[in-house]
Amino acid sequence: METIPITLSQIRFILAVAEEGSTAAAARQLNISQPSVSLAISRVEDELGYPLFVRRPGLGMELTAQGARKLVELRAAYQNMSQIFSRCRDQNELAGSLSIGFMTTLGPVCVPRLVRKFQELHPSVRIKLHEGNLSSLSNWLEIGRIESAIVYDFGLPTDLEILALQDVRPYGVVWQGHPLADRESIAVQDLLRDPLILINLPGSKEYFQSLLQSHETKARIAFETESVEFLRSAVANRLGVGLLATDLPYDVTYDGGKVVRLPLNGYMSPHRVALARNPDFLETQALRAFRAVCLDEFTS
Repeated sequence: METIPITLSQIRFILAVAEEGSTAAAARQLNISQPSVSLAISRVEDELGYPLFVRRPGLGMELTAQGARKLVELRAAYQNMSQIFSRCRDQNELAGSLSIGFMTTLGPVCVPRLVRKFQELHPSVRIKLHEGNLSSLSNWLEIGRIESAIVYDFGLPTDLEILALQDVRPYGVVWQGHPLADRESIAVQDLLRDPLILINLPGSKEYFQSLLQSHETKARIAFETESVEFLRSAVANRLGVGLLATDLPYDVTYDGGKVVRLPLNGYMSPHRVALARNPDFLETQALRAFRAVCLDEFTS
């Protein structure tokens, strides 16, 4: 029988570097020395005959094109072996790890609940969470740093596999006492008679700009922010009105102010919460189980 020249530990080190983006961060995660991680990468690269990573001083480690392809095989091999040797009480219980990304604006609304429900069903799987905007999540899916991402489906690369979870409609946000606050719904044009507080995140900003274009409306931008809660507080303090798609069930802001949510009249571009993954990477049993939890949570 032919000898396997790469150990499971070396594969584990490589996966950690791909996930963390540097040997230093991987070493901290693994609780080992950085030289041990670097040495493992060098030995595997020597065995394969090509580099897995590009070393960028001050910027960490980036997978090469060959490295990204090989990572698919290495991750599958590691997860299969982890499953075989896992010490689960139930032999049918899932084990190993699962890397999930999520958009900053969606995280507080649904991710902790999904993780809790998944862990109740599969306590032996270790979930790693990666928060980011649409651009960073798309890149992490491309290189295999994450296995799937909870996102809004606007502006995603067309080569990703998308599982729609929930349709959402954007809505207007005004302060309590605003002249429009007692209406059941409003037109976008009426809302934007006041300056707009705009979410400035890749994907989110483009979506709201497309919404304005579809209604042939221009906005006077008062402020831009990456924070949903900053937007709500700014609106409560009468600095402008807002547009949001994140469904929040409360009207009190962090500083004690109050906002009013107003449905928008007319056609709205399709917008969904979705689970995205890169079909070039193997879908693990753990990811299939997480997908089932997401479907159950969003459709029940």
